[in-house]
Amino acid sequence: MQLFRSSARKLDSYGGAFRRPFRCRRGANTHGLSLNLGGQAPLDTRLITQIRAFLERHNACYFSEHLSYCADDGHLYDLLPLPFTTQAVEHVSDRIKTVQDLLGQPIAVENVSYYCAPGQQMPEIDFLLSVLEKADCLLLDVNNVYVNSINHKYNPIEFLQQLPSQRIAYGHVAGHYQEHEELLVDTHGSDVIDPVRKLLAKTYEIHGVFPTLLERDFNIPSLGQLEQELQRILRAQQRINKNGRKERASRAFAEADATVSSTG
Repeated sequence: MQLFRSSARKLDSYGGAFRRPFRCRRGANTHGLSLNLGGQAPLDTRLITQIRAFLERHNACYFSEHLSYCADDGHLYDLLPLPFTTQAVEHVSDRIKTVQDLLGQPIAVENVSYYCAPGQQMPEIDFLLSVLEKADCLLLDVNNVYVNSINHKYNPIEFLQQLPSQRIAYGHVAGHYQEHEELLVDTHGSDVIDPVRKLLAKTYEIHGVFPTLLERDFNIPSLGQLEQELQRILRAQQRINKNGRKERASRAFAEADATVSSTG
């Protein structure tokens, strides 16, 4: 279950709603938007302390964030791309390790969608692999892989084949907006399209089944429609298991499943 996908800066404003411990059958995973892992501004240690208290209070299984930057002197309210350089690998990896030390647990970092690559010195996959080698865990967003593959003209299956299965904590899948046949925008505001479903199924085939979250942030359909989308994900997982691939244990969850989340 992904319970909390919102700006971590809202932790104070939620007040009593999250001060009483909650319980859920399969454990809760939390996902942040505000840590500014790749930024130049100092890490917000007060915010990290609040997140640690939240995770401990509710016995959350995992915390994840985006492999991007989102702040400078102030918050920029967007997830902006990091330069694919050796210097950026060292910088963001050191900051991820600092956050993990302050939280007292590993975190997973999400591969993000991006629309330009300033100062690029290496391919996206090499940058991501270098960060994972130094800072460990991946939240694999399959829709972001698809969006980036169209926008930057690479083969998404070859990209996925290069990822280390053992470092995938869990996954995301979502819808996007087609601005142009060569420009997709990650929005979480529409249904997952068939090519992304097929890419998710191929990802399970390559890496084994892992817990998968369906993201929907606006234009939210009926509960019945969301349930149908979740069932498609579950059927893709079950097909892999029936074909003889064992369900892969994840460090984030004890069993593979599909859940839905929206940003608050």
